[in-house]
Amino acid sequence: MGQFRPEEYSFDTGSVRIAVIAARWNAEITDSLLAGAVRTLARQGIENTAIETYRVPGAFELPIASQRAARTGRFDAVIALGCVIRGDTPHFDYVCSETTRGIGQVSLNENLPIAFGLLTTDNLEQALVRAGDNDENKGEEAALSVLEMLAVFNQMSGAE
Repeated sequence: MGQFRPEEYSFDTGSVRIAVIAARWNAEITDSLLAGAVRTLARQGIENTAIETYRVPGAFELPIASQRAARTGRFDAVIALGCVIRGDTPHFDYVCSETTRGIGQVSLNENLPIAFGLLTTDNLEQALVRAGDNDENKGEEAALSVLEMLAVFNQMSGAE
């Protein structure tokens, strides 16, 4: 699969409100993911006032916060951002697995696009590359994914 190239995409999503939920754990990484997501939303014409950012302690809290955002009825989509770096114990596997499952479950249960912006890397260097100010920024990809899903939903409902 090729890389997302933000400058190649333009989505007609109408007037949308987006919740961006970012984990505080590994803040050096998640702050960069958050910046990439917000920068991409702005580039795609989403007004700053249409984006609400929330911070949660870690990746494990992303699903419940995404569910809460979805259930407010105030948002058309959610972008969940986090970073889990492999350590010496199985904790990494449990957190990654449950966070992934939870985000997917919330998206299906709430019938709402939730972008999966969870980095799961073997080391800090890999995370830095995927969160850098470059074409690899997964926060940018998450924002583009949620915008594309909103555009697809608009097409399905006959809004376009």
